[in-house]
Amino acid sequence: MGSDSVHGVDRRRLLGWGGLAAAGFAAGAPLVGAELAHATPASTGPDALATSGPSGHGRIPPDTRPGGAYDRFVAKLAAQDKFSGVVLLSYRGRTVLSRSYGMADKEKGIRNHEGVAFNLSSASLPFLSVAILQLVQQGKVSLSDTVGTHLEGLATDIAEQVTIHHLLTGTSGMDAPMPDWQRVYHSREEVHESGEQWARRATLVGVPGSGSNGHLPGGGVGLAMAAQIVEAVSGMTFWDYVHEHVFGRAGMTGSAFYTREQWLTDEHIAHPYMRQADDSRVDAVRNLDRGSVSPPIRGRNPARSFIGYASADGFATAPDLVRFAHALRDGTLLDRPYADLFAGAKLPGPGPTSFEAYTMPISIIGGQWVIGRGGGTGGGGANWTIYPDTGWVGVVLSNYDDMPLLEICLQEVEAVTGQRLDPPGGG
Repeated sequence: MGSDSVHGVDRRRLLGWGGLAAAGFAAGAPLVGAELAHATPASTGPDALATSGPSGHGRIPPDTRPGGAYDRFVAKLAAQDKFSGVVLLSYRGRTVLSRSYGMADKEKGIRNHEGVAFNLSSASLPFLSVAILQLVQQGKVSLSDTVGTHLEGLATDIAEQVTIHHLLTGTSGMDAPMPDWQRVYHSREEVHESGEQWARRATLVGVPGSGSNGHLPGGGVGLAMAAQIVEAVSGMTFWDYVHEHVFGRAGMTGSAFYTREQWLTDEHIAHPYMRQADDSRVDAVRNLDRGSVSPPIRGRNPARSFIGYASADGFATAPDLVRFAHALRDGTLLDRPYADLFAGAKLPGPGPTSFEAYTMPISIIGGQWVIGRGGGTGGGGANWTIYPDTGWVGVVLSNYDDMPLLEICLQEVEAVTGQRLDPPGGG
């Protein structure tokens, strides 16, 4: 279970500012058909790019290169112990910048590197949307299906009025009890049963489609229902379906919904470090009794859930998120109409150039579409961004929960687009 607030920044406030958010920003645009190579391993640095055909030297903004403004900004934060993690910029399948800072596991002395997977929190939500749209593409479900078409045991008005489209846009009109953030889970089965019980406790408190509840418990329970529909239709657990049909197809070999046991033992998974009231940081996985002190997620610890589920806590490496972006673009994950449906605006957003897509806020930045998602939780924050009009992909992954994720994202956008954006409130 995760949160859409990072370092005390409220996500709805950021969306009102224009859609770019440390906790998630995106835009609706065609994902298939623009010039973009497959996401394959490539050497880091400008030399390879200068002779790489259509992505030649003149098309690489100086601020995106090693030693450029973005690189210097992140390096300064890392030198001040304000950032630990990985940043990556890719242009048309070639790595322009890749930097790793800090420790993945301080106790064992394991450093962060490109091959380390980080907790994405709610930045993993679009994997759920892709899973649903794959089933739509196959004709096994319709976005207009009511949830009662596929699930049993729900309140009658929810079963008959709430559609899959409502679930993915956060407009279901449902409410549900807040999850017990202090509970420590011990198995996949326990997490799964909890999700099913949560869905059965949901109530309808508004008119489906009439307004957003995406950042309330009702929005979260809607995502759990969407994952349960994937399970009911495919005959697989949500975890297994995503592993095979999303991560597997995209070649995301370092990504998964890892368990707490794997988090403790696998040196390729970054441990989350939560800032505490005494200014120290503690390893969330090794200290389940400790929680975040950030007001939006006070007391929460992502490792208590044992394994993530529909709304949060998938894991990915930075190169894998580039592979995900390319698999969306080249038809590996979805055929073109469905990839466009995934990225397209569904509802107007709170700002003049912001919209709502499936499990993503969306916006237009500097005259171009930007597609992505971010998230934050105790001990970490993440953001991945696709710039489909120009062929860029940006990734920010961190295992600190007090690092300035919004400011890093703003620097990335400025480096890639040349557009300087002011943070909300001008501060």
